[in-house]
Amino acid sequence: MRLTALLLLLALCLPVPAHAANLDTMIGQMLMAGFRGYVVDADSPIVRDIRERHLGGVVLFDYDVALGKAGRNIESPDQVKELNHALQSFAEIPLFIGVDQEGGKVQRLKDKYGFRETPSAKAICADGDFKVRVAGFTVGATLSAGGFNLDFAPVADVDVNPDSPAIGRLERSFSSDPERVTRCAGIFMEELERNQVLSCLKHFPGHGSAGTDSHKGVTDVTGTWTEAELVPYQELIKAGKAEMIMTAHIFNARLDPDHPATLSEKVVTGLLRDKLGFDGVVITDDMNMGAIADEYGPREAVRLAIEAGADILLYGNNLAYDPDVVAKTHALIRSLVDDGTIPEARIRKSYDRIMRLKERLQ
Repeated sequence: MRLTALLLLLALCLPVPAHAANLDTMIGQMLMAGFRGYVVDADSPIVRDIRERHLGGVVLFDYDVALGKAGRNIESPDQVKELNHALQSFAEIPLFIGVDQEGGKVQRLKDKYGFRETPSAKAICADGDFKVRVAGFTVGATLSAGGFNLDFAPVADVDVNPDSPAIGRLERSFSSDPERVTRCAGIFMEELERNQVLSCLKHFPGHGSAGTDSHKGVTDVTGTWTEAELVPYQELIKAGKAEMIMTAHIFNARLDPDHPATLSEKVVTGLLRDKLGFDGVVITDDMNMGAIADEYGPREAVRLAIEAGADILLYGNNLAYDPDVVAKTHALIRSLVDDGTIPEARIRKSYDRIMRLKERLQ
C-alpha cells in the first residue's frame, strides 16, 4: 500500500504528458484570437477564454478596424509589456502572443507609441544582407522586450506583381527573385530566433501575384501564380528554419478547383505537408477575412480548415468584433468531433504539433 501511495504521489507531481490532455484543452490550443483592451483582469472575455477554454494564443493590434479608430491593444512599451505578462499569467499552457511586425507599412508597434520602427521588407532586402539582419534583430529585440513570443513574419511571398494591393504595393515582399526572398527571409528568421521569438512564414502557397485583396473577398491567382512562388517555402523548410507557416485565402484552380488554399486539403496536406515535407504548425490567415467569412458559414469554414490540415485557426476579431468568437468556435469544433465529422485523432495531431513548438517557449 505504501508503495502504491508513493507512486500515486509521484505521478501527481509530474507534468501532464501531451497525450493525456483532454479534448477541450486540445481544441482550445488550436485557437488564436484578438481582443479589445489595453489591460485585462480575471473578468475580461479573453481571460475567460484562456482560463475556461484553454485558448492557445492571442494576437495584438493597434488599430480597431470594426470601430474605425486606433485604440485597440497597444499604447506604450510599458503598457504592452504589462498586458502580455498579465495574459500569460492566466494561462496553464504558455500562450502564443503574436503580432504583425514586418516593418514598413505593416507594423503594429509604431514609433508614435514609443517603439522602434524598421523599413519595409523590400527596402532592407534591396540594401543588402546586413540591413536585413539589423532589421530582424531590431524587431526581435522589440518583441521580446514587450513580452511577445511570435512574429507573423517574415513574408515569403515573391513580388510577382508590384501593384498587388495586399503585398507589392505595400512593399511587404523582399524581392521579385525567389532566391533573394529565401535569403532575406532566412536572415530575418535567424534574428528573431536570436531573440527567442518564433517566426511565421506567410502566405502559403504565395500571395505575390494577386491582383485583389483577400481581406475584402475572393482572390483568384489561377492565371498569375507560378511554382516559383513555392521556392522560399521549399528552401526554408529544407533548411529546417520553418517553424510555423500561415496559409493564404487565395484561390488557385490549378491547385484546387473547389477551395481557397486555407480550406484546401490538396494545398495544405498534399502540397505543403506531403510534397514539401513540412511537419510544423500550420496556422490560417484571419478567418474573419472576406475571402472566408463572406463565402462560407462558420461551421463549414472551420470543418474545411481542419480537414485541410490547419493546426491553428486564427480569428483576428478585428475586421468584425465578437467577444464570444472563441466560445462559439470552440463549441463548434467540439460538436464536429462529437458527431463524428472530425476524428479526435485529428485534433490530437494538431495539438501535438502545437505543443512541440510551445516547448521552445519554456
